[in-house]
Amino acid sequence: MEINFYKYQGTGNDFVILDNREGVYNHLTQEQIHFLCDRRFGIGADGLMLLNAATGYDFEMKYYNADGRESTMCGNGGRCLTMFAYHQGIVRTVYKFIAIDGPHEAEIDARGLVRLKMQDVPSIEESSGDYTLNTGSPHYVKMVDRLDEYNVFSKGREIRNQEAFKPSGINVNFVEVEDEHEIAVRTYERGVEDETLSCGTGVTASALVNYHNEQGFNEVTVQTRGGKLSVEFDRHPNGGYSNIWLIGPAEKVFTGTLLLP
Repeated sequence: MEINFYKYQGTGNDFVILDNREGVYNHLTQEQIHFLCDRRFGIGADGLMLLNAATGYDFEMKYYNADGRESTMCGNGGRCLTMFAYHQGIVRTVYKFIAIDGPHEAEIDARGLVRLKMQDVPSIEESSGDYTLNTGSPHYVKMVDRLDEYNVFSKGREIRNQEAFKPSGINVNFVEVEDEHEIAVRTYERGVEDETLSCGTGVTASALVNYHNEQGFNEVTVQTRGGKLSVEFDRHPNGGYSNIWLIGPAEKVFTGTLLLP
């Protein structure tokens, strides 16, 4: 089977994208998706996305981790898929699409950055100074010092495989505070089972955790290994969060064809 693929990245979080509006790729297997994401034998990516047709929406986002398993929401993936939709001729002032965690809105601003509206977060759980929350995908957030020297792979894998988080796992974020409205984040992602250069839902989770004591509108700049993102949100007196926007670049890297075994 010959496929036409597109490679996109958002702050180094990279994806294989297939235009599946005609349903051509509905029957890809887990092994085939894993092959496409393999950096040695396939195209290479942190995940694969299908752009599907969806009644009542501009498109549907279907996301798979690099291991070939369908996964939960991917923030950088949603931003990249919005830019891909634009490049495919789906031009909107405000995009409305459906993903596994529900409906989303997205915009491409005057700077060419993609703004993605995330799901509301009703609460954050704290335990022994660390935090867990769901921003479309489950996340564990740990505040650390000397982030550049931290062993993200070893500690992230340890936390991800704790009994409390098996069998589905959890994404693990390590956060260092730069100043009042800027943080640095490194993330170990389940499904990839390694550190990635950026994780959109993880950046969102980390921004909410770092400012969970400040009510009202907040804007946080987040430095990842792949570049800078920003998160805007409203915090409510009851501890919940709404109007959450993940903002950053999304770029096409290359396109090609491949004979899928």
